[in-house]
Amino acid sequence: MTTHPQPPKLPETLREDARAWVRKLHSGAATQWEAQAFRRWRDASPLHQAAFIEARQQWRVLQPALNRLVRTDAEAANLHRETLRKPEASRRAFLGVAGAAAAAGVAGVAAYSPLGMWPAANEWNADWRTVAGEQRAIALSDQIGVTLNTRTSVRRLTSDDQTEGLELLNGEAAIDMQAGARDFSVVAGAGRSIAQSARLEISRLQGRVCVTCLAGRVRIEHPAGDRLLLARQQAVYSDHSISGIATVDLEVASAWRRGELVFKQALVGSA
Repeated sequence: MTTHPQPPKLPETLREDARAWVRKLHSGAATQWEAQAFRRWRDASPLHQAAFIEARQQWRVLQPALNRLVRTDAEAANLHRETLRKPEASRRAFLGVAGAAAAAGVAGVAAYSPLGMWPAANEWNADWRTVAGEQRAIALSDQIGVTLNTRTSVRRLTSDDQTEGLELLNGEAAIDMQAGARDFSVVAGAGRSIAQSARLEISRLQGRVCVTCLAGRVRIEHPAGDRLLLARQQAVYSDHSISGIATVDLEVASAWRRGELVFKQALVGSA
């Protein structure tokens, strides 16, 4: 029989603080100083993080209805504005507006992420994530390393507690495998890329996935067809289609890893 750990017991005052932060961050009025203060508060302890996750989940459900409510109910709109001006929103204020929103009817999930405080809803289960301007190197094993570009989210794919691959939720990642490493999979959108002693880069941006093989072999499995990439080859796919195989300039394809923007056949200068 499998037992699941009980969620941490959260003090109500911590829940109130978390609700206040979520509402403040979604108000559109949070400053960069407040963003930094929020990060310090959230990272203070695992309980702070758990309280924030709980409040964020509540907000996901209630926000669409709340937005409609404050546009049509003057009293609720005034309560919403008044509590946003205070350093801490009271439990009564949060539940008062939220309860009215629930009564108005709940529909949809909020995807807005002010100030980059948290990822979009489809990225909340990421194991690793980078923010704007950040790159990150991850050693999955002695034979496999991963580099994440800015604004990238990935999730581990495991079997028997062993990492067998990654799911690229958003952004851009590079996978470097040593010779002799076992096959490694990267799921992105509708496709799966299986690397065989390879070095590859893969991006998932705005519904489009681009897979570039730098060395070795990468097999792309997609509902619209499979592709086998060798060094200096690339393919692009969406949910419903996949391109042919193209030859690429690796200096351009990998420029982001050196922190460079490369312009070819383009005039860059002052007007």
